[in-house]
Order: sequence, then C-alpha cells, then structure tokens
Amino acid sequence: MLRISQMALGLGGALLMLGSAQAAQHDIELHQVNAQGTGDSVGSVTLEDTDYGLLLTPDLSGLEPGMHGFHVHMNPSCQPSEQDGETVPGGAAGGHYDPEDTGTHQGPYGDGHLGDLPVLMVDDDGNATTPVLAPRLEASDLQGRALMVHVGGDNYSDEPKLGGGGKRVACGTWSQ
Repeated sequence: MLRISQMALGLGGALLMLGSAQAAQHDIELHQVNAQGTGDSVGSVTLEDTDYGLLLTPDLSGLEPGMHGFHVHMNPSCQPSEQDGETVPGGAAGGHYDPEDTGTHQGPYGDGHLGDLPVLMVDDDGNATTPVLAPRLEASDLQGRALMVHVGGDNYSDEPKLGGGGKRVACGTWSQ
C-alpha cells in the first residue's frame, strides 16, 4: 500500500506540472450520501481542462483511508433510489457515464465507460488531495452529471462487478 501511495503522490506531482489549455476551473462540492439523501460536505474537487485531458484535483476529508472507485455518473442527482426493494444511497445518479453505450468498465484509459476515472487515493488521515487525470474527458462532460466516490478500489474491469468498487459514499453535481 505504501508503494502505491508513493506512486500516486509522484503522479500527482507530475500532473501539477502539466501545461493547461488556460481553461477556467470549476469546483464541485461533494457530500456524504446516505439512505435519507446527502449529508455533510467532505470537500470539493476542482476540474480543469488541460492539453492532456481533464485534471481533477480533490480536496476531500473524512473518507476511509485507501483506494476508492471514482466515477462520473449519468444523472445530476445524489439522492437515494430504490433498487430491488433496497434503498441505494446516491442511486439517483444512475450508472457510470457511458454516452457510447459500451456497457463495459475498462478504466480511464480503456474504451469502456467514459465516466471511469483513475482511483482516488485517500491517505491515512482520511484526506484525498492527489490529482488524477482523465484523458478522455473535458470539464464540460461533467455538466449535468454526478461525481461519485465509492467504497473500495477499482480494478478497471467488469469482474467483480464494476471493478470491485463498493457502495456510494460521497457525491457532488454540476448542473446548470
């Protein structure tokens, strides 16, 4: 885990050095999600278009340490929904953003869901501050969508279901 964290920190530092396309930045505030709706803020994620894709810079706290699935979801809602008689926190966000209807989860560098982002690294103190790069996205792709943090990591495949990411724990929207 330490080696993965060191690699992620190195990548984050490199991403900060990327040249940007001089696009405006946009912040999305994320909140805890639960069966009643949304709870306390866990911080924000800054979006910035660069020459290399969308740079997402988190400033989040209060999360469980480790790797977390991180995705763009179809709908601009963080409210719960019902699925198979169960309440799903953040379920109204729908599935991963997949405008080409690929139906497959291949991570940020594959040809699957466009909403598959690099994993979000959370340090031992519960903070996520390491930037991630989504090479196939632009900030405008997140308008009218939800940004979601899941429990557990993401192996960028369909097995186990959606790469092994668990329940939805934090969500934010950018809707106009």
